[in-house]
Amino acid sequence: MKKLFFPVLSFFISVLIFSQSTPEKTTTDEFGIKLSGFVKTDVIFDTRDVVSIREGHFLLYPSNEDMDINNEDINKKTSLNMLSIQTRLTGNITGPEAFGAKISGMLEGAFFGHSDGDINGFRLRHAYVKLDWTNTSLLIGQFWHPMFITEVFPGVISFNTGVPFQPFSRNPQIRLTQKFDNFYVSLTAASQRDFSSIGPQGTSSIYLRNSSIPILDINLKYKADNFVAGVGGNYKSLMPRIVTTLDYKTDKRINSLSAVVFGKYTSEDFTFKLEGIIGENLTDLTMLGGYGIKSVDAATGIEEYTNIQTLSSWSEIIYGKDLKFALFLGLTKNLGSKDVIVGASYTRGNNIDKVIRVAPRVEYRSGNTQFAGEIEYTSAGYGVVDNKGKVSDTKNIANIRFLLAAYLFF
Repeated sequence: MKKLFFPVLSFFISVLIFSQSTPEKTTTDEFGIKLSGFVKTDVIFDTRDVVSIREGHFLLYPSNEDMDINNEDINKKTSLNMLSIQTRLTGNITGPEAFGAKISGMLEGAFFGHSDGDINGFRLRHAYVKLDWTNTSLLIGQFWHPMFITEVFPGVISFNTGVPFQPFSRNPQIRLTQKFDNFYVSLTAASQRDFSSIGPQGTSSIYLRNSSIPILDINLKYKADNFVAGVGGNYKSLMPRIVTTLDYKTDKRINSLSAVVFGKYTSEDFTFKLEGIIGENLTDLTMLGGYGIKSVDAATGIEEYTNIQTLSSWSEIIYGKDLKFALFLGLTKNLGSKDVIVGASYTRGNNIDKVIRVAPRVEYRSGNTQFAGEIEYTSAGYGVVDNKGKVSDTKNIANIRFLLAAYLFF
């Protein structure tokens, strides 16, 4: 993967030079790519061990207690790290008109890698073509999951972008958006790639592929000069197995529904954001939840499944322009399942009742350079899991992350 970066970068630069050196063309004939992005370095200090991705860079929540032979908590240990893997390169593409539509696209990557073993590897983030007519647009390619609302998401310094309170996933998709004055309706059919569901074979897109039904989403949005609000609904169907442990063919599914409501208000130097999510089996969105086995046929091994439901909400207040002060607040709650779970559960944070986060930050930008500091307090309530996936007798385990970041935008 690392070897691919240099040819890709060379391609970006050669196209950029070509597009800037050729004579000016009419709007319908323009073609080119404009590079942008940023260089970012994070300095991270945690007061205890955390559940995270990429050597602690992408924090989810603090780790549970792990007692040694002397009854001392092994995870009660500070850590320090410095990373520049969030550094990003974006190519915004313009093309000649086609099918009566304006054509644009994006090719974007970062050095986050695909796994801890591939850290520093250049990986694909976004890659799509977009057709824009007067009131209709069609996006085809990899982009944010439709429950990640691009107008309303946390602006925190931490790369977790508000996870696990905020849906976070990028998916190959086809998205059709229709505009009606200030109202927008989007319909999306999506698959899974880097962000996949959990099941009997671990984390994989195979469960969605076997179901032969894409993720289906509808989003209704109102947009004005200083106000955005909307709601969305999401359907996902997984087929965890195609053959049982007793070697019988099976086509049993786990069907999941989720909903999101969101809003943002801006007034000069003040911004307020608010979002709420209630959903089933949200592991592919880097959130808590999942599903479990509610019954098993003794003769064939055919399994029936039940969703574990999660409720989540977050808000953010931002004040300032070049010098900004902001506060992020998040809460997510495990609501358990409607059915008794008799077999395995495929979940994230199955022994967590709720997670709370409070994260104040300050940012200062001068020209293309920005420095920022953030204090991220995250508390997870670990406890005993009952036969419906609910958690009780909890003990709150907290981590405080001190984060300093330096950016250079280009």
